[in-house]
Amino acid sequence: MDIELQKVSFAYAPGTPFEKRALFDVELAIPSGSYQAIIGHTGSGKSTVLQHLNALLKPTEGAIRIGNKTITAGKKEKDLRLVRQKVGIVFQFPEHQLFEETVIKDIIFGPMNFGVSEEESIERAHTLTKLVGLPETVLEKSPFDLSGGQMRRVAIAGVLAMEPEVIVLDEPTAGLDPRGRKEIMDLFYQLHKERNLTTILVTHSMEDAARYADHIAIMHEGRCVLTGTPQEIFSDADKLASYRLEVPHIVHFQNQLELKIGRKLPRLCLTEEELAKVIAQVLREERDHQ
Repeated sequence: MDIELQKVSFAYAPGTPFEKRALFDVELAIPSGSYQAIIGHTGSGKSTVLQHLNALLKPTEGAIRIGNKTITAGKKEKDLRLVRQKVGIVFQFPEHQLFEETVIKDIIFGPMNFGVSEEESIERAHTLTKLVGLPETVLEKSPFDLSGGQMRRVAIAGVLAMEPEVIVLDEPTAGLDPRGRKEIMDLFYQLHKERNLTTILVTHSMEDAARYADHIAIMHEGRCVLTGTPQEIFSDADKLASYRLEVPHIVHFQNQLELKIGRKLPRLCLTEEELAKVIAQVLREERDHQ
């Protein structure tokens, strides 16, 4: 499902003394099946953009196209349920949204609310529980008896149970340890590939944006100021610094290494594995040349 923001501006409490502009003429196209990261410092507007992606907020000016539905500023829109079914949002600390007495009731709540039969919803719950790495024995337990990591996986299963075409991730690894962060991000990447999901990652983590995304958009003071591939975005540390952002740690390491050895490596590396391969390649070439 394609998503396109067309000169979207947004103000909280418009027309009142408390009006605050949060977005200014944001233009961003997210192709179907892509993995899009949206990065920016705190207060840059990325969370406000996120809430436009399934019509939790509507533009003050401009329009947003979500699939074949266009939401235009100042125009009343009917039946946004389908948009909200097709665009699932995993908020920060999604486990805080759990409320039912058992895990299975929590997972099936969303699809049943959108008209899916109880039988099919339960079938989805069993499938998704295994998919997110939980044993089926948790289904009859209270979600509040589970560990924090397990609760987060239950909440993710609840979003996936609605079978969205787009999944929006709002800092999905907040509060997790390094192992938990990698497991969750790898899970989303697996789902992205296997289900051909359009995935939108809103994050402070330059490392996650570099490792997983196909495209990156930078938000700064309510504007979308830069878009490109991870290689394009992270190749200019000075420009990123002007937006109060830093390159990923591995890119910084590569920059320092190149200064130390007095030469550029063949390409910008975005992961530790990629950098190790490039260094090994350079060493082999130097050895063969000698």
